[in-house]
Amino acid sequence: MGSTFSSVPPNNNKKRSSLLPNRQGGCARRRRSATTRNVLRLHANSASHRPPSPTMNVISTSLEGVVILEPRVFEDARGYFFESFSQREFDEKVRPIRFVQDNESRSTRGVMRGLHYQRMPHTQSKLVRCTQGSVVDVAVDIRHGSPTFGQHVAVELSAENHRQLFIPRGFAHGFAVLSDIAVFEYKCDNFYAPESDAGISLLDERLDIDWRMPVADALLSEKDLHHPLFDEAPADFHIDDRLY
Repeated sequence: MGSTFSSVPPNNNKKRSSLLPNRQGGCARRRRSATTRNVLRLHANSASHRPPSPTMNVISTSLEGVVILEPRVFEDARGYFFESFSQREFDEKVRPIRFVQDNESRSTRGVMRGLHYQRMPHTQSKLVRCTQGSVVDVAVDIRHGSPTFGQHVAVELSAENHRQLFIPRGFAHGFAVLSDIAVFEYKCDNFYAPESDAGISLLDERLDIDWRMPVADALLSEKDLHHPLFDEAPADFHIDDRLY
């Protein structure tokens, strides 16, 4: 009986079993090393594609002060990244400004909102963008005495093009929804003041705005339906007003 047990060398089993974890550990370490190298490589690639300065392209329009902001979008296997707003770059390239309120709206196809503005002393600048879907966004110069008085700019803003439109004080603003759903975001440099709320009719043919949709089928709020026509609106702004 004793010789039977002694014929199985216990040390060999221990040695064999002790080697197995080492081999498995070596494989695991190699897998971890490969994973680490891949992660480091991804980080290195990401670092090499970090946004250089500047990160925002400013495009002038036919209305002085109304500009399109186009971000630099950096894409890789994970998706994309861009700076949607830089206070420093905005102040340098557009104008010094301090935004104090952010708004968001959700609308369905055919909805039109506008043309809105706030009277002095609560007049607003707006920086707007569409984060879901697409809209045609419009700014109208309503400063009496301006060489572009009554003229407008219309720009498509969408989740795909990432564009933003800056509408200075002294301009009316509105948009029409081109997609099934549109989520629209505003940055404003003055707080909402209902006592200064004003507007101009979206439906005024004198403005000659191409809304890229049948205006007769548009969905408007009761308030927007009753805004005055452009020529009947009060002279709330003049080119010589100090709006900033």
